[in-house]
Amino acid sequence: MRQRLMGHCRQMIVKAGTRLLTDPERIAELVDGIVAVRERGIRVLLVSSGAVGMGMAQLGIRKRPRELAQVQALAAIGQCRLMAIYQEACAKRGFHTAQLLLTAADLRSRKRYLNVMNCINALWEQDVLPIVNENDPVSIDELKFGDNDFLAGLLTTLTGSDLGVILTTESGLRCRNEDGTLGDRIPEVKTFDASIRGMAGGTDNSEMSIGGMTSKLRAAELVTSSGDYLWIADGRDRDILKKILAGEDVGTLFVPAAGHLAGHKRFIRFFAASTGCLVVDDGAVQALCCQGKSLLPSGVTKVTGSFPRGDTVDVADQAGNVIARGLVNLSAADCLRAMGKQSAELQAIFGHTVDEEIIHRDNLTLL
Repeated sequence: MRQRLMGHCRQMIVKAGTRLLTDPERIAELVDGIVAVRERGIRVLLVSSGAVGMGMAQLGIRKRPRELAQVQALAAIGQCRLMAIYQEACAKRGFHTAQLLLTAADLRSRKRYLNVMNCINALWEQDVLPIVNENDPVSIDELKFGDNDFLAGLLTTLTGSDLGVILTTESGLRCRNEDGTLGDRIPEVKTFDASIRGMAGGTDNSEMSIGGMTSKLRAAELVTSSGDYLWIADGRDRDILKKILAGEDVGTLFVPAAGHLAGHKRFIRFFAASTGCLVVDDGAVQALCCQGKSLLPSGVTKVTGSFPRGDTVDVADQAGNVIARGLVNLSAADCLRAMGKQSAELQAIFGHTVDEEIIHRDNLTLL
């Protein structure tokens, strides 16, 4: 499977964590691995942590501060140094880098989402390596991705890449022994359950970085639910990207359970901010989840929120469980007027022709 995947791979997102990037020599080794990827004709984007860690090194600070302003200041200091090292290493190998600093708001807006994608594609066309980091100096809680593992997962999904690679300081996802210690590496994961998630506990190190294996599993669930692969591997191995390219049995490969999700549905599911909710009856749940149908007004029992036509809204069952998201064809006010009505009644209600579906199946994704 690994060799087949790499034989067809044309686009890859690579993420390197803070603990791998405290030494400029390690950055040079990472760039050597990226060179090997590029030489295979694979488009590659690097998600690089390390700005805060680099700032800590610059100022001789050993423990990551808790205060937001101090973290932001360290990120601002370290980002300059980090990109200078990357640019020097890449220039020596014959290509250029470009920096993209993102907040979650950049991906929640459809227009900004498309601008990010257009910029990345333009950089790839110029044979430039895009290097992405969260914009820590300006990020606040509501604008944060949470960590760069999740950002890497989002970018794998956003770009429709064949593979996301997260380089860490572990050999991969490992079994949890009865005494709580970590055991053997798990080569492959095809489904997520409580036992898989339980293996990730207690793997973070807040002195230098955030996240841990839990955040990597979160990224893996996101990527595989879009129909793509995610590979967690040991970035301490200087040849790890070359081993991945060769399809060797290293790290943990997370395998998608379903086919590729269409690009606009990826935006609806993972990026767009929901502005309301439609509660539906059991018949509508069955039609959406089991029959691949559109959402009709007759199945809607409650409307919450204030939204215009074309916004993204959640769809929930009678118990309040969100089962889907989609682009709504009616405003909130019009949804209230159409709620519970048959499609044949809509023209009489509105006095003109309107869409029969509140959400068409082509603009709806199940969660």
